[in-house]
Amino acid sequence: MVEGEVAKAEIVETVVVSKLEVVAEESPAACDSEVAVEKAGECECAKNKSSKTAHERDVALAKLEEEKRLSFIKAWEESEKAKVDHKAEKKLCEVCAWENKKIATLESRLIKYEEELERKRAEYQETIKNKMGLIHRQAEEKRAIVEAIRGEKILRSEEMAAEFREIGHAPPRRCSLFGC
Repeated sequence: MVEGEVAKAEIVETVVVSKLEVVAEESPAACDSEVAVEKAGECECAKNKSSKTAHERDVALAKLEEEKRLSFIKAWEESEKAKVDHKAEKKLCEVCAWENKKIATLESRLIKYEEELERKRAEYQETIKNKMGLIHRQAEEKRAIVEAIRGEKILRSEEMAAEFREIGHAPPRRCSLFGC
């Protein structure tokens, strides 16, 4: 803080010096009148002119003080704005970090759920394929049984037909429900 105040004081001092130089350049008559008063030695003229130059000097110093005050106010305002901007930027960074953390958490959870679903899907597919294979095997066994029974019945009917041919009789007719 002390270094900042020293720097401000130096800036103000340079501003004051430059303003006094500007005032001296703007009113060379005031400087000439002071020199003339000293040379001439007239008291009344000197009083009027010195009061006039003193008044101008007072006005210039008042303006300078006002500019100094305004420059301090402007510096304070810029400092406060910078603080506010810095705090807001820091808060925005915190919000952004929080958002990124939450999104990363949700994305990792989503990936975990997708992997779990994929694993369950694969297990279910395998279970279904196993069941389909089991059903296919059972169907093959049933087809084989049906074919075996069919073959036995065909053999039996061929044997009976051969027997009927040997005996010479016709096979008996089957009776329906309503008569023979």
